[in-house]
Amino acid sequence: MSDFAQKAHQLHPTIVREYDIRGIVGETLSESDAYAIGCAYGTMMRRAGGLKAAVGFDGRLTSPALAQALSEGIASTGVDVVQVGRGPTPMLYFAAYTLDVDGGIMVTGSHNPPTHNGFKIVLQKKAFFGERIRELAALAAAGDFEQGRGQISSHPMEDTYLGRMLEEVRFSDPDMKVVWDAGNGATGDVLSRLVRELPGQHETLFAEVDGSFPNHHPDPTVAKNLVDLQKRLAEVGAQVGVAFDGDGDRIGLIDEEGEILWGDQIMLLLALDILKERPGATFIADVKASQVLFDEIERAGGKAVMWKTGHSHIKNKMVELQAPFAGEMSAHLFFADRYYGYDDALYAAIRVLNIVAQTGQSLADFRKSLPRAVNTPEMRFDISEDRKFAVVDEVAARLKDEGANVCDVDGVRVSTEDGWWLLRASNTQAVLVARCEAKDTAGLERLRSILASQLEKSGVQLPE
Repeated sequence: MSDFAQKAHQLHPTIVREYDIRGIVGETLSESDAYAIGCAYGTMMRRAGGLKAAVGFDGRLTSPALAQALSEGIASTGVDVVQVGRGPTPMLYFAAYTLDVDGGIMVTGSHNPPTHNGFKIVLQKKAFFGERIRELAALAAAGDFEQGRGQISSHPMEDTYLGRMLEEVRFSDPDMKVVWDAGNGATGDVLSRLVRELPGQHETLFAEVDGSFPNHHPDPTVAKNLVDLQKRLAEVGAQVGVAFDGDGDRIGLIDEEGEILWGDQIMLLLALDILKERPGATFIADVKASQVLFDEIERAGGKAVMWKTGHSHIKNKMVELQAPFAGEMSAHLFFADRYYGYDDALYAAIRVLNIVAQTGQSLADFRKSLPRAVNTPEMRFDISEDRKFAVVDEVAARLKDEGANVCDVDGVRVSTEDGWWLLRASNTQAVLVARCEAKDTAGLERLRSILASQLEKSGVQLPE
């Protein structure tokens, strides 16, 4: 056991985020922080009637020590800890939903640089975010902890998790050819085992778990991180390329022509498939998703709901509306259809391969079948923390005065004859986020001009 002791502990204010706790190890995040977070979480669990927590960790070099300190903090409150081992974040979620535990914490820096790390939290099968995270930080600062002697035990989950993935395989095509890029992230070990069991021909890239990420950054929503996968896919003539982020809760997808399917296109592929068995079902996507997604779901007889960006917001809305599937433009894909309601990129990949095999339609043919739209990339620009929400509020007020067609569920999403544009404040950074989508490039330029004009009125310059 370590030398940690229960005492009041102030977390660095920058690490207390909307959806998780995340910082730079050695600068804003330490093992002492992990222990205090464990003390506060165990206390919250005890006071909610819980007795046992799962703890998992990703492949970062600092994760094992942080996970141990976290476990000791939880155990100091009288809560038993089940350590489920190294793996992707969805494996910890799987443990939290299937083991006899009352919640769990994943030690992960997600897709952030190697020096970063953090904690994703579940309590009583519910997303733990926003006010709950602030409550945890306040509890740590007050040092108002329960005391006890919980037991720390080991219960590796990789075998069981792998078995659950294999249960979902519904294709048997021996000619299915897939290249998988783990990006040296936390999916590597279980992915290497999974592909040996799958029908077809499978090749992995960068499956060795290495928290220094020596080959490329593990974020599949950034095109430059998919270049190795595109190259190998072309070399071997594969039908599908799959990539993962650092902790395996977000997916990247490449079709046989080497083109990227973005988050909303993957969402639509999966939603249309689910509608075959669940006609009239409700689907949720965040405000950054293409209008094509919402329109095509409705055209197929489903109900499409636009909601706030952020995996915790989406999970809560899924439960409220009993939606079988939801997703974000960032390619967090949440399955309550035959699954548990959380985001799992390995699981999503198997569902995609099932669709390709069962429909006989290639991913490229699916992509080309979609109505044409032109978009800006997601534009992110720095702004002071005290101005970011104020600017969005000012823009919203002006637009409403002008009688514009505005959805304000998360920032402002403005629809015109040309298409739509979005402005929202990031919940995790001092950043404004904008995006435009139109039917053609001329319309896109008009939307961008309107956005720029609105920002200018609030003293903000839209970057080129």
